[in-house]
Amino acid sequence: MPSFRLRLASAWLPGWELKGELDRVSSMTTDALTSLLKDRAPASSLAVYPPVIPLRGSLDERRAIMATNHTMLVEALVEAIGESKAFDLGRQALFEVGLKIGAESRVRLGVGDGIDDLLRAAKALYRVLGISFFVVQHGSDYEMRVLRCALAKFYSERTCRVLSASDEGVIRGLNSRVGMRFEHTITSGYPSCMARIWIESGGSPA
Repeated sequence: MPSFRLRLASAWLPGWELKGELDRVSSMTTDALTSLLKDRAPASSLAVYPPVIPLRGSLDERRAIMATNHTMLVEALVEAIGESKAFDLGRQALFEVGLKIGAESRVRLGVGDGIDDLLRAAKALYRVLGISFFVVQHGSDYEMRVLRCALAKFYSERTCRVLSASDEGVIRGLNSRVGMRFEHTITSGYPSCMARIWIESGGSPA
């Protein structure tokens, strides 16, 4: 049975807690991109490093600011070191951020080893970002479909490709035996995002 905290979080979170969690996620993701940009791009290669805009206002306004910051930083990184390297390094850095968020959330929410607990936790975390999804099972794998994403209208396709690695890291952090990979996204012209979720060989979440 899911923990009380997990059941509550997957059903409802107060506005102040949603804002606080969004601010934390925003800080971790923008800090990772900013550090990567400063480490890999000499100051002379860019006229000005894009300034990170502080989050403020309503939950929707905070989401928009965070997404705008992500896009500015990813585009600056692409300009500085090229698309291929920016994608590789950006995805690696954001996966590690997601891994940390997922692992922390696993402990905080009392997430068990079952796939149902993992999906409940993902639902709670995605609510913070303004994302709703449903999951269907295909044999031993699962397919996640995202029909609404509050970030999509502020993300470029490049940004989504990099930042989706943080989502994939979150799933791994919630359960080290489970992997996820996005196969297409709203920002690349599809009506919904689709990700495949699978259980690693030898793992068998109930």
